[in-house]
Amino acid sequence: MINIPIIIEKTIKGEYSCDIYSRFLKNRIIFINGNISEESSNSIITQILYLDMENNEDIKIYINSNGGDVYSGLAIYDIMQHVNSEINTICFGVASSMAALLLSSGTRGKRFCYNNSRIMIHQPMGGSRGQASDMKIQTNEILFLKKKINKIFSKNTNKSFKVIKKNTNRDYFMSPFKSLNYGLIDFIIFNK
Repeated sequence: MINIPIIIEKTIKGEYSCDIYSRFLKNRIIFINGNISEESSNSIITQILYLDMENNEDIKIYINSNGGDVYSGLAIYDIMQHVNSEINTICFGVASSMAALLLSSGTRGKRFCYNNSRIMIHQPMGGSRGQASDMKIQTNEILFLKKKINKIFSKNTNKSFKVIKKNTNRDYFMSPFKSLNYGLIDFIIFNK
């Protein structure tokens, strides 16, 4: 279990303690770190919707993730596209797979990456066992998801579907500079 830091907040009414993520949320900052799962995506979606309901100021999403469940990632993507607030995406560390899709899905002109980060895109992975007819159903579903994800990357990067399809056929790692030229991000943040 990860230890979540607790901080002490001082207000006019006195002091109170809260976890560090709640403090960041107060400043419209959300984190996508670790595996993207049904549980984590529900938390992220709830935070985005809450902040958008409060007002339409920018929401910052910091990403350090190797990706995860495709359906959970697409749920986050849909909400990012739905809200009125502009979404700043900032990669620190790594944005792979579904996390790279979310990084590229921030508001154009507001997609950032720290200079020591790595980005990786690829096709969705899956496996199936069971009867041949069930395996065929699963294969068709993963091919559908592959096409959907490639269309989103194509839209986000202004690259042709053909180029995206070729690049996502295998793990395709990129430096921040390559990600910038590729169209996944808009700016690189350099260390002091």
